[in-house]
This record gives sequence, structure tokens and C-alpha cells, in this order.
Amino acid sequence: MALDGTHSTPNPAQRFLGKNVIVTGASRGIGLAIARRLVEEGARVLITARRQDALDEAVASLGANALAVAGHADDPEHRAEVLDTAEHHFGGLDVLVNNAGINPVYGPLETAELDAGRKIFEVNVWGTLAWTQAVLAHPGLKFKVRRGTVVNVSSISANVPAPGLGLYGVSKAAVSHLTRTLSMELAPEIRVNAVAPAVVKTRFAGALYEGREAAVAASYPLGRLGEPSDVASAVAFLASCDASWVTGQVLILDGGLGNAGGLG
Repeated sequence: MALDGTHSTPNPAQRFLGKNVIVTGASRGIGLAIARRLVEEGARVLITARRQDALDEAVASLGANALAVAGHADDPEHRAEVLDTAEHHFGGLDVLVNNAGINPVYGPLETAELDAGRKIFEVNVWGTLAWTQAVLAHPGLKFKVRRGTVVNVSSISANVPAPGLGLYGVSKAAVSHLTRTLSMELAPEIRVNAVAPAVVKTRFAGALYEGREAAVAASYPLGRLGEPSDVASAVAFLASCDASWVTGQVLILDGGLGNAGGLG
């Protein structure tokens, strides 16, 4: 059983042997599941998050091929420290997973606090772009030379409005479009894709299902909510050589919910 309560994939293919990865926002939930899947497939992974204690616990669960740097995703000094650490320990970078995201507000756009909206965009949108820019510009990571890949974490709320999640959904719509635009600008050296999950069983999404999970899951054709490992599997595919002819795609992970006409 994994630290986030999900089951690891048994004997995965070693698609990431010799590959070096950064996963932002990865002390728990989806980010940690992504890091775990990539480590299982042979990668060396550097994870980031705000709290050192949570990162220490995550690294202990991931093993010797993982290390961590604590800080805020939208802090330029933190980004610089992470990239310098990656250069020192790895000597190069092959995969960047932009998972860090926040959603501190809930309610209609009509009464949304604009300052909170600015913070959401700072982390979810500008942070995603800034991490990508920083990796591309860092000479020691040789990201373009190594024909690196970027995978961003968007959301199904980018495609279908979700009650109370307007600001978050708008920010994730920007992440999806940012993904498509970067994929065109950075080709052919860099592939850029994204995943867009519906409700996944994490602490971050708890308010969307806790206390009524069975009722929410019943609206999904596959009959269950997502697990962090479901997202990790998709990210691993998009980051791997198996997706070498895939770029500019936003892969929807929703258990069939879109075809059922809603967000649960």
C-alpha cells in the first residue's frame, strides 16, 4: 500500500531508467503518486512542496532514487534552488511534471475575491509557465539537448464548468491552452502535454465527495472516483517514449463522466 492509500502498479516497465524528473507539488496525493510511478519505472525524481516534514515522509516512502526541496511553487528563488539541486545530483533533466496547484476559494464568480483569483493564477498558470521557462533556460539541465518532456496537470473543470470552482476552472483552462501553445513553440525538441482529471480521491478534492462518495461515484460510467494512481499512469505514458509522437494533447481522465453529461 502506498503512502497516499493507493496501490502501486506491479512490475511496471522500466521506461525511465537513466531519466531524471522534477515533480512539483508532490508531497502527497496526485503529485506523490506520479513520483512513485516514475521511480518504479526507473527514474530519479526530485519532488517539491511547501512543507519539509511532508516531503521528508514522501522521500522516505519513495526510496533512494528520490530527493526533495521545500518551498513555494511561485517563488523564483525556490525554483532556482530546485533546478540547481537537480543539476548537482542529476547532471541533467528529462521530464518536468507541473503538478503544483491551489484552490483557496469556493463559490460563484459573481462574488469571487479578485485577490484570491490572482493568487490562483500566480500558482496554477504563471507557476506552470515559470517552471517551464526556468527549466528551458537552465544551462546545466540540458533540457532541450536531452529532448525533454513536460506534462502539466490541468482539470476537467477546464472543459466543463463546475459549480463553485469557477476561478479554479478558468485557471486550469489557461493551463490547457498554455500546454497546447507551448507544444507548438517548443517542437520538435520538447513535447508538452497535459492530463485533465475529474474528481480524484485526494485531500485536495475532499470537499467534492467526502460524506457522499457513493452518490458522486454513481454518476461516473465506470462506477468509481479516480485514484491518484490513475493519473500517475497517464502521466507516465505521456512522459515516456511510448508517447513519442504525442504533443499538444490534454488527456481527459474522467471515468466516462463527460459522456454522461456532467461533473457529478
